[in-house]
Amino acid sequence: MRKYKALIFDLDDTLYPEREFVVSGFRAAGKWIGSNLGRPAAQAAADLIGLHDAGIRRDTFNRWLGANGLEIGKYVEDLVRIYREHAPVIKPFPAVPQLLTRLHRSYRIGLVSDGLVDVQRRKLAALGLSDRLDAVVFSDELGRKMWKPDPTPFEVALSKLGSSPGDAAYIADNPTKDFLGPRRMGMGTIRVRYAGGYYASCKAPAAEYAPEFQIDDIADLESILGQA
Repeated sequence: MRKYKALIFDLDDTLYPEREFVVSGFRAAGKWIGSNLGRPAAQAAADLIGLHDAGIRRDTFNRWLGANGLEIGKYVEDLVRIYREHAPVIKPFPAVPQLLTRLHRSYRIGLVSDGLVDVQRRKLAALGLSDRLDAVVFSDELGRKMWKPDPTPFEVALSKLGSSPGDAAYIADNPTKDFLGPRRMGMGTIRVRYAGGYYASCKAPAAEYAPEFQIDDIADLESILGQA
């Protein structure tokens, strides 16, 4: 395996379990419901989490409001706002803080993440990992068209890191979009297939979308990099 000088990480389900953010958001929404709609906050949060876990993802709030006899158009925007703007209660995967500290001794470390920029910033702040990163690029800052698999956020990150594509690798979780851009640029690609991740069961739609390497736990990254 080639020797890298820079490592760029994804955020959601790579450095922390994304479901924690979802649960945190629904609990914040539940508190708002308790204060403004007169329904028990804990039960509302549990109901929202249950709908989500049952596969109701894009219209969770609509479904909950409808099931509770509440006017969807009157409240759904407030609930979406609370979900997006809440202060996340999330933690990195246990191995991540020390892993990044060790890797930072030998590599330049970056992050490239999709998602609404203010939401992603709050996630990163809550995780407390910024001091271990030399470059952070939220693709939304560049424009919605620059989200992965567009290569632009990687080009920006590599420029900040002072690295060439051939000397860098991207570590992420979603084979439907994460690895195509980096592979076309000549970067290395490593998938973290966390068992509880939202994209753990996803397969690459074509060969060029697939990562070069795969691990089941980010704690195993050093062995892939030959540092164990």
